[in-house]
Amino acid sequence: MSVAMEYILEELRHARTSRGLSQEEFGKLIQFSASHVSSVETGQRPPTVSYMEAVDAGLQTGGLFLRMLKKLAELEATPIWLREWIVFEREATTLRWFEPLVIPGLLQTEAYARATLAGGRFTAEEAEQQLAARLERQAVLDRDNPPQFIAVIDEAILRRPVPEHPGLMAEQLERLVTDAEREYVQLHVVPAEGIYLGLAGQFIIADLPDGGRVAYADNQLRAQIVDDSMDIARLTKTWEAVRSIALPRRQSIDLIKEVAKTWT
Repeated sequence: MSVAMEYILEELRHARTSRGLSQEEFGKLIQFSASHVSSVETGQRPPTVSYMEAVDAGLQTGGLFLRMLKKLAELEATPIWLREWIVFEREATTLRWFEPLVIPGLLQTEAYARATLAGGRFTAEEAEQQLAARLERQAVLDRDNPPQFIAVIDEAILRRPVPEHPGLMAEQLERLVTDAEREYVQLHVVPAEGIYLGLAGQFIIADLPDGGRVAYADNQLRAQIVDDSMDIARLTKTWEAVRSIALPRRQSIDLIKEVAKTWT
């Protein structure tokens, strides 16, 4: 945890205690549970945009804490949503990742990751920052106690060419097979059989040590952290639907190997 974040958490605690509020009373004021308040104040969960907005509204600070969070993101040259998600990702006991368009970021080669970030919504500098952050995030699967990682991807991802980079897909699918063979990684492929629930977009659901869940969703314009219980329930329902039509683990690996032959 950075010194700047420690300062923000100290100010959050001070803002609560100086008003004589317990964590339970404070939670009721901002409509978060007491355990959530405790997790934030002790650094176990990052203060999200929605949390800071609730604090500012409850304490009538004029947006002070949200401005502090945004300034921290600027200082660290990392978008708020990504900084928040990285913390959740590192703490997660299980990660459920649905991806209809590209290989999941934690399983990408550097060349593939760079290709997905080229052009589009990022400047060259932003793309390099995103690339570095993505490759650093992959360390979560190499630590001593990694999360259970369950990914569901669309078959079209395996067959989508990258014309400017011959050989890239062969390298990427080889990496995918290697990762899929890890004991704590489950990779499932939805066969190309038409439209199905979930194609509206990518999302990730993280199970946290305190029993809570948080999700991440991305689109063409922005990415966001999702922590509303009803939204999480809807994403979980979608996850179950796409997982149910995906191939079993071994069949998925065999399919990836078969497709890999077409790229050599």
